Order: sequence, then structure tokens, then C-alpha cells
Amino acid sequence: MAQAVGYLEVFGCVAALVAADAAAKAGNVTIDPLDKNKPANADALPVPLIMCLKIRGPVADVECALDAAEAAAKSITGVVTKHMNSAPDVETEKMLRISAI
Repeated sequence: MAQAVGYLEVFGCVAALVAADAAAKAGNVTIDPLDKNKPANADALPVPLIMCLKIRGPVADVECALDAAEAAAKSITGVVTKHMNSAPDVETEKMLRISAI
């Protein structure tokens, strides 16, 4: 059975690590390798690096972990965006294995 995946983009590596820790403690989830992105407008951002967490597990656990991760990241630098995919397609799964780090 496919697991849900929560995505959380945050500003900076420290916020990503703090968010990942909060997510792991909040539910029965696993954290995929982090992705990084330095957008073209990086100099205009609060922190010039955007990190993406991919949180996997049962839907209810991912929802809880995603909320905890969002709160933790907001206390550090901030959140760019948050989304949950309750049943990723096989083709989407291929893309989720790609990591920029």
C-alpha cells in the first residue's frame, strides 16, 4: 500500500533540520533525503536557500507531522509552501527519489 507524502519547503538548512526533527517526533513517519534549491531571486529572500522535506507515512501521521514541521520551521526562518499527497502516482514516486543533495 502506498504511503502518503507531505512536502514542506522552508528557508534554510537549519529550519529544514528542525522541521524534520519535529515531524519525526510527531508521528509514525520517515523523512526522505532533503532537497535544496537556490532560486533565481535568492538574494531577495529571507534566506537564500530553500529546502524541501518529504515526509512519508500513513495519512493521519503525515498530516500531524507536517503541521509540527511547519510550526517548527516558522519559529526559525519561515515556510515557503506546504502540501500533502495522500496517494502519489507511480510516476510521481520516481520523481520523489530524486534529491539535489
